[in-house]
Amino acid sequence: MTKTLVLPTLLLLAASAIAQTAPARTTPAPTTNPISTALRDILPSRQKNTIAAVEAMPADKFTYKPTPDQMTFGHLVVHMVEANYGLCSNAAAVPAPTVKEIKDTDTKDSLVAALKTSFDFCADALGKMDDSKLGEMTAGMGGQQLSRARFALGIASNWADHYAEAAMYLRLNGVLPPTAKK
Repeated sequence: MTKTLVLPTLLLLAASAIAQTAPARTTPAPTTNPISTALRDILPSRQKNTIAAVEAMPADKFTYKPTPDQMTFGHLVVHMVEANYGLCSNAAAVPAPTVKEIKDTDTKDSLVAALKTSFDFCADALGKMDDSKLGEMTAGMGGQQLSRARFALGIASNWADHYAEAAMYLRLNGVLPPTAKK
């Protein structure tokens, strides 16, 4: 009978010793600004991948559109730029700068530069963002009143959507999107 208790006792002692030497698991402290912190955390990868996707598209394909009803790739880039300024400005309660108007017929270099500048603005705006203002209402498209939280959610979904659209345009032109490369 004592032999059958020895093994379970040894296992219990080993488990106890391991538990005493293992680092204690702690719960991370709550974040003061969870929404703006999350947006700041995802910005670098979204910025990098989206800019890389636009840079990967050959310059002569900026007029490409998959179907007659869809926008050109150049128009998609203009839309990305405008969305970055509008969404980041409204979410963070930071005025968007006055920038030179871009057109979907501008050169690839001009459109890439405008996209980079719009992401830089988002980084600056989100750096100043304070979640305590997310309940404030501000004018959206057509003057509709929307909460700053709505704009914050729009940022995250737009970045994902815009990259997915760019990736689809790239694939339709035989170009592998940045996140699909090894």
